[in-house]
Amino acid sequence: MKLYMVPLAPNPTKVMLYIAEREATGAAFGIEQVVINTLKGRHREPAHLARNPFGTLPVLELGDGSFLIESLTIIEYLEERFPEGALMGSDPLARARARDLERTVELRLANPLGQWVHATRSPLGLPPDPALAATLLERMQPVLDFLEARLSDDRPLLGGESVSIADVTLQAALQFSRFAQADVLGERAALRAWDARFRQRPAATAVLKW
Repeated sequence: MKLYMVPLAPNPTKVMLYIAEREATGAAFGIEQVVINTLKGRHREPAHLARNPFGTLPVLELGDGSFLIESLTIIEYLEERFPEGALMGSDPLARARARDLERTVELRLANPLGQWVHATRSPLGLPPDPALAATLLERMQPVLDFLEARLSDDRPLLGGESVSIADVTLQAALQFSRFAQADVLGERAALRAWDARFRQRPAATAVLKW
């Protein structure tokens, strides 16, 4: 298998963190990681559009030559293909709760955070949009408060004692904001402590660049 990705971008980073976390516990995925330089427009070239007509990353190339093009789908495929040590657990309720938390982080925080970065200090050079940035920042506050409250029982990670797909999704989004020299965590001590702990994990130090 091959993972076509670009460092820094949230969705590829989410999958890269997931792979690193699983491999740190003994999973043998055998995935080659291939950088597609988006700043040079490589994601719009015919070779990549043949993998993913939308030109986005990440893309997982399977052994039969077919492709998966959504980050969560890639993670769930690897969870099911390599079930021993899966991050989402083995019983239906544990897996549902893991997906529920990850979707909460992705849809209510990671997605608007990415838009907020582009509306404030876009790595792609997009013009600032202060009105949109203010709206997005306000929209993120409830989920940041939710995560702060969740961590207030001194659990080390969002899901409890073990790393979850929500942890990798949140950290991937926060790396993107760090790259833009932006900080949305505010005075949330539990979230800041989680961020510091997660960034010290071997998988995180191997993947994160900022």
